[in-house]
Amino acid sequence: MGNKLFKKKRFIIPAAVLLILGCSFGLYTYIYAVTHVSTDDAFIEGHAISISPKVFGHILKVYIDDNAQVKQGELLAEIDPRDYEVRVRMAEANLEAVQAKASQADEDVSRYKKLTINDEISKQEMDRYIAKARGADAECDQAKAALDQAKLELSYTKIYAPHAGRIADKSVEEGAYVQVGQMLLIIVTSERWVIANLKETDLKYILPVQAVIVNIDAYPGKDFKAHVDSIQRGTGAKFSLLPPENATGNYIKIVQRVPVKIVFDEDPDPSHPLAIGMSVVPAIKIK
Repeated sequence: MGNKLFKKKRFIIPAAVLLILGCSFGLYTYIYAVTHVSTDDAFIEGHAISISPKVFGHILKVYIDDNAQVKQGELLAEIDPRDYEVRVRMAEANLEAVQAKASQADEDVSRYKKLTINDEISKQEMDRYIAKARGADAECDQAKAALDQAKLELSYTKIYAPHAGRIADKSVEEGAYVQVGQMLLIIVTSERWVIANLKETDLKYILPVQAVIVNIDAYPGKDFKAHVDSIQRGTGAKFSLLPPENATGNYIKIVQRVPVKIVFDEDPDPSHPLAIGMSVVPAIKIK
């Protein structure tokens, strides 16, 4: 009898412990579920600046490498400037020519004005000289603008970093021929945030400044403190390349996702670098 009772105790005690642990875990999971909104449809975002040339030509020199850190205003690459230097010299020569022409026209006007005093030339002829001088002045203005444009295009042969950050998606190489607007590289700035695509049915619980714990797949066990910044005024599908049109007879209702911006409370930790596109799981505390 005692042996049977002992065997029952050996079975009941572990079962009771497991039951208590299971109930505790279930209660914790339930409380967590009713006090938090979470999703695995979330990613790290940041500013990615595409760098493109404003003039065409062959790349003379590249001063940066893949994943390099650059400062604002740092020289990234240089396009062969010789063609544009020639254009500047041509524009300068043209300006000198039209300035000489305008100077001669002004002298003619001054000289013929004296002749009108004694009626040696007609007023109509005098008006022609004045119009000619005004035309020469207009040509000077046009030549000055052409020179400014030529100098501006020459300055575009040197490509500088508009913002500090890291180089990404570099595709520019020395000797390559580039066109205007062709993407050469991307500068990723240091700012990071999270875009969480939450179900529209969860939005009624979401308010700005609510605390968020962000778990990043790349750093398991590490919690990042953050808060809700704002909610996009439109679903992700609405701003896609081909937004859905539901004016059809076979419409099926689908729960939409709305992007919510989540901002980190602290600056990025250098020991845990955050790359744009990393998968994260944010948990927003709603109660």
